[in-house]
Amino acid sequence: MNFTRWSARLPGTQRRIAARTDPGDSQGKPREHSAHASGPAGSVPAARGEFERHGESRDGRGGKDSGDSRDGSDTSDGRPGGIPELEELTVREVLGGLPALVALVYGPDHRVAYVNDAYADAFGPREPGTTAAESCPELIELGLMPLMDQVLRSGKPRTVKSRKVQAATSGALHASAHSSANAPAHSSPHAWANGPAGVARDGSYTVTCTPVDTSGSGGVLIFAADVTDHAEAAERLRASERRLRETAVALQRSLLPQELEQPDDLRVAATYQPGGTDAAVGGDWYDVITLGAGRTALVIGDVMGRGVRAAAVMGQLRTAVRAYARLDLPPHEVLQLLDGLAAEIDASQIATCAYAVHDPNEGRLVYASAGHLPILVRAEDGTVARAADPTGPPLGTGGWIHTSGSIELAPGSTAVLYTDGLVERRSEDIDEGVASLERALAGAKGSPQVVCDRLIRAMGVTAEHDDDVAVLVLQHPARSGQNAELFHNAALDLLGGVEAAPRARAFASGVLSSWRFPIELRDLGVLATSELVANSLQHGTPPMRLRLRRTDRRLIIEVTDGDDHLPLRRHAEPADEAGRGISIVATIASSWGSRRTPGGGKAVWCEFALPH
Repeated sequence: MNFTRWSARLPGTQRRIAARTDPGDSQGKPREHSAHASGPAGSVPAARGEFERHGESRDGRGGKDSGDSRDGSDTSDGRPGGIPELEELTVREVLGGLPALVALVYGPDHRVAYVNDAYADAFGPREPGTTAAESCPELIELGLMPLMDQVLRSGKPRTVKSRKVQAATSGALHASAHSSANAPAHSSPHAWANGPAGVARDGSYTVTCTPVDTSGSGGVLIFAADVTDHAEAAERLRASERRLRETAVALQRSLLPQELEQPDDLRVAATYQPGGTDAAVGGDWYDVITLGAGRTALVIGDVMGRGVRAAAVMGQLRTAVRAYARLDLPPHEVLQLLDGLAAEIDASQIATCAYAVHDPNEGRLVYASAGHLPILVRAEDGTVARAADPTGPPLGTGGWIHTSGSIELAPGSTAVLYTDGLVERRSEDIDEGVASLERALAGAKGSPQVVCDRLIRAMGVTAEHDDDVAVLVLQHPARSGQNAELFHNAALDLLGGVEAAPRARAFASGVLSSWRFPIELRDLGVLATSELVANSLQHGTPPMRLRLRRTDRRLIIEVTDGDDHLPLRRHAEPADEAGRGISIVATIASSWGSRRTPGGGKAVWCEFALPH
C-alpha cells in the first residue's frame, strides 16, 4: 500500500515530502504538483482511480477505454454497463463506508494519516499529521501504542480482542466534530471525552493492527470492530454464572456440618474447598457422627454432578446417612440402604461414598466403600497403609451387595478420607495422585487441621483448582502421663448363673471407686450395671461380657451377649414383676442404646456425663 495515494485523498493535507525526485523527469528535478493536476491547491496527485474520473484512461490516453460503456450497454468483456471495475474504487471510498473503525498512522511516532467516518463518529475527528500520542487518547486507553511499535518492528499483524475504552455517543460526536473542525490540534484529543456535547459510554473493540508500505515510512492500519454488544452479553452471562455458582457454593456450605462433632477418643478436622471460578460446584461432602458407647462414624462422599442439583442431592444423602447411622448398623448395611435411596432421589446421578466406624475398644476402622477412593492411615512411625479396594460400586447403581473391611488405627495413627478433587489430575493417572498423597501424608505431622492444610498445599490445590476438594482427617492420639489417667478400660467375662449379677455389681463398684468418681455417680453406675446384666441374663445367651470405660467426658457401661434380639423400652404395668430394667437405665443415664455385633449377638450400653 502506497502512502502517497492515501495522503492525496485526505482533504486539507499538504504534501510534506519536499523536493522528491520524479522518476519520470529526465533531468532528475523535483516536480511540484499543482491544483490542475491533482485537485485542491497544494495536494498531491490523486491515485489512478481518481485520474480516470477526470477523463484519463488507464492506457495513458485521453478518453475512455474501448470496452468501457457509460450508457448502460455491455462492455467488451461482457460486463453490464454502469458496474465499475475494482480499479475504479478508491481505497478511501471503500474504507470510508465501513461500519468498522479504521485509522492509518505512519512513521515511528505514529502520525495520523487518515480516519474513516466510523472512527470519527466514535472518537471524534483527528487532525492529519498529529501524533497518535497527542491526538488519539483512545489508542492509549486500548493499549495499542506498544502493539503498533511491535507491528512496525516485526512487519506482522497483531490482534487484541475485546478491549474496553470509553467512547462517545454518535449524535454527540457529530455535533462536537463540526464545532471542533477548526479548533487547534491540541484541543481535539479531549473533545471526544470531555467536550460539552460528548456523552461518554463504555465500548469494547476487537482491534487488528496491520503493517502497510508507506513509501519508505512504515505505517500501521488500525481496524477496530465494535463488539460492545457481544462483550456486554458475555459479561451478563458470566454474571449469571457467578450468581449460580455462588448459590451452589452457599447451598453446599450450608449442607455441610457447620461444626464437627468431636469424639472423646479422636481428634477430627475437615476442609472443603470449592473449585475455581471456571469450575461448577460439585457435591462433595463429609460428616462425623457420634454413635454412642465411644464409637464414631466418619463419612465422606462425592456426588458425580455439578451445580445446585448436585449440591441438593448431596444434602439429601448426607441427611440419610445421619439417619441410618443412628440405627448403629454395620458400614456395609448403611451403604446398602443409601444405594437404594440414591436411585430414588435421582436415577441420573450417582455418588461415591466411604463410611467408616471407629470403636476405641478395638483400635480399628471398620469401613465400607461405594466406589470411593481408599482410606489412608499413617502410623506413628510415618509408614502409610492403604485400605483395600472399594467393596462395592457407586451409590445409585443398584443390584450389588456391599461388604465391610477393616484397617488398623492404633494410638498415634492418622487416617485421611478425601474426594477425587485432591488427587485427580488430567495429566496423570489417579493412582499416581493417590501415591503422591501417600508420600505427602508420610511427612505430615501436627494437629488434624495442620495435616489438612499441609495435604492441600502438597497436592497443589489452589483457589483456581478445577474441582471441589473435601478432606477429613482423624487422629487417634497416643496419650501418656496425666492425660492418659483420664482414659481407662475395665472388662469382666460373665459366666452366667446366680452369682453373675453380684459379681458384676461388685466389679463395677470397685472399678468406679478406683477411678475416684463421686459417690452419687458411682451408685448410679452400679445400678445401671445391675440392670443391664440382669437383662442380659434373662434374655441373652452366652458368652456375656461387662465392659466399663472412662473418657475425659463420660462413663460408658456396656454389656454384650450372644443373642441378636435388641431390647426395647416399654411401659410396664403396675402388676408386672419385670420389664422395668431398660426404663430405669434410660431414666438415670444420659443416653442409652443397643446394636448388633459383627459376630452375632448384641451390645446394650448407657452413658453418664462426667461433672466438669
